[in-house]
Amino acid sequence: MTTTTTTTQISTVHPIDPARLDAVREHGQDEHGNPFTAYDATGDGEPLRCCLRFARPGERIALISWAPFTGVSPWREVGPVYVHAERCEGYAERWLPSELRRGPRVLRTYRADGSMDYEHNTLVGDEDLEPVLDRLLSEPGVATVHVRTVLPQCFLYAVTR
Repeated sequence: MTTTTTTTQISTVHPIDPARLDAVREHGQDEHGNPFTAYDATGDGEPLRCCLRFARPGERIALISWAPFTGVSPWREVGPVYVHAERCEGYAERWLPSELRRGPRVLRTYRADGSMDYEHNTLVGDEDLEPVLDRLLSEPGVATVHVRTVLPQCFLYAVTR
C-alpha cells in the first residue's frame, strides 16, 4: 500500500474585508461614491464576495465598486462586486469556497510588496483551481493570488500562503 501526502500552499482565502464592507453599508455608498442600493437577487449567478458563494433567488444584494488594494498603487483597480445588502456569515474557511473554486478564471499574482508578478499570471479553464493556486503560491516571488472572473476580470477573492 502506498500513501501519498500532498501539501497545500494555500493558507488563507480572503473575501472582501468585512469591516470595509460594514463601513460601505453604514455610509450608504461605496468607497467610490456610488449609492449602496439593495435589490433582490435573480439567482442567475451573482457571485457574492462577502461569503464567497452564489446569491440565491430573492436574497437582498447590492452591486458596488470595490478595490482589493487600499493603498496608493498602480495595481489598485476598481471593479464591480456583488455583496449581501446586510451583513452575512462571511467566509472564514481556510480552503477554497466550493461554489467558486472552479474556472474559468484569471489568476493574478502579486509579490509581498503588492506589485504584480506578471510572469506567473495565469488563465485557467473550467477546472479545479486548487492545484493551479498551489503551484503559483509555491513560486518564491508570489505572495498573493487574486482570483478573478475571465471576461470582466472582476475580483472574486484573494489567496495567500
